[in-house]
Amino acid sequence: MTDASVRVELYDTTLRDGAQQADLSYTVEDRLRILHRLDQVGFPFIEGGWPGANPRDSEFFRLAAKESLEHAELTAFGMTRRAGERADDSQALRDLLDAGTEVVCVVGKAWDLHVTEALRTDLEEGVAMVRDSVMFLRAQGRRVFFDAEHFFDGYLSYPAFAMAVVASAEESGAERLVLCDTNGGMLPFDIARIVGAVRDQAAVPLGIHVHNDAGCAVANSLVAVDAGVLQVQGTVNGYGERTGNADIVPIAANLVLKLGVTDALPQGSVSHLTELAHYVAEIANLSPEARQPYAGRYAFTHKAGLHTSGVARVSRAYEHVEPGAVGNRRNVVASDYSGGASIRMKAEEFGLALGDDAVAAAVQELKERASRGYTYDLAEASLDLLLRRADGWLQPWFTIESYRVHVEERSGEEPLAEATVKVITSGTRHIESAEGQGPVGALDNALRKALSNDYPALDDMELEDFRVRVLDRSVGTGATVRVLIDLSNGEREWTTVGVSENIIEASWEALVDGYTSGLVHPRSVPED
Repeated sequence: MTDASVRVELYDTTLRDGAQQADLSYTVEDRLRILHRLDQVGFPFIEGGWPGANPRDSEFFRLAAKESLEHAELTAFGMTRRAGERADDSQALRDLLDAGTEVVCVVGKAWDLHVTEALRTDLEEGVAMVRDSVMFLRAQGRRVFFDAEHFFDGYLSYPAFAMAVVASAEESGAERLVLCDTNGGMLPFDIARIVGAVRDQAAVPLGIHVHNDAGCAVANSLVAVDAGVLQVQGTVNGYGERTGNADIVPIAANLVLKLGVTDALPQGSVSHLTELAHYVAEIANLSPEARQPYAGRYAFTHKAGLHTSGVARVSRAYEHVEPGAVGNRRNVVASDYSGGASIRMKAEEFGLALGDDAVAAAVQELKERASRGYTYDLAEASLDLLLRRADGWLQPWFTIESYRVHVEERSGEEPLAEATVKVITSGTRHIESAEGQGPVGALDNALRKALSNDYPALDDMELEDFRVRVLDRSVGTGATVRVLIDLSNGEREWTTVGVSENIIEASWEALVDGYTSGLVHPRSVPED
């Protein structure tokens, strides 16, 4: 489908359904920040939460009412009246009204199993709960979207009841009938068939809301568009219960770039999708998913030599869209699969101009090191130094003469590590000792002490993280270990790698590379 006349409205529920992810908790301030970023990107509907469900959601709507939005309509989510209850007496419906939004989204059961077993009422009352709730909200002047919860399971179980539920919502004034795969188990051909059947009977636009338990959430959302739905609901990065919701980032990118639905977002907004995905992950205090389609760090990263060679010649040979179309960038990972094309691309990325001999030397060195356990997928600072050395570069700042570490066991106290380093800088020999909570910390302190007088740029650097992986557990204490060290100077972060059968030696190698990289690329403006 590439018909530009097809309309799709994107409905983001990151702040409500996304917040139900087990390892995620937004503050009210977090929600307001995400709200504005979603609005800037241009989503037409943003579901803010469930007013009355908890104090944070209620406080969010109180504060959000004062905010100005350029593109988005803020919506509130809630449930129908309870079984046996009058709509006028429903606290859930009153909470929806108190949220103060023009649009509300009310959820009702569309699976007979849930009505009879979970709600413990009859099917007639299940339909009436939906009808009465929508009528009540419409009488109060609200625009109503209806989420038919578990609709697809309900349709497969008892299609007449599932259809009666959505028909009652439509007859009562609902503007959208959102068909929900709440358990996330539907496959695309189920979605297409059932959406098509509902479309033939409904007079108001349909929507789709799916979860990802069968790994088909994005595909199911797009198939539903092809089958005739108008509204597509999802969350940024696919956040949500269990395995998550449909990820609205690749959905939006596919709609605009692949299906030609150019008005799904305002013009130019698709190029901000990577930024949005990373921003929401940062606010949620979660690491961005590196392999997320379109927006992930590795989405346009090439490792195999054949691929990188092809990309260097014709990028579309191995990329389905231009990375910049979604605000991402192309990257090449150097490894033992790499050939000359990969090395040249990485060198250009680092601002290096390598001749043929240097490229050949780097390829050979890289493959030899990979066989010993080195990896440069993350440790690009060490890769930068390797390429420089392959071109004959020698770092001019310091020479390591020796180092040693002693760990002292203390009765009733934590062990204390002490390191001594012997370093030559500008012809002067320095011998410095320092203590630390561990061997790496002690080495870091001692090396910094030996070098910082000559190289004050080291004062800006901090050791952020230290990670160890045992590469061959079968040989016990003789196993090779790989150490990755993350450093930062407040302006950029970088990672280095060391490999050895001795964990101290591997750590020392990564640490020395880290300091060297920090001197190669110092802060542009030193900290005060």
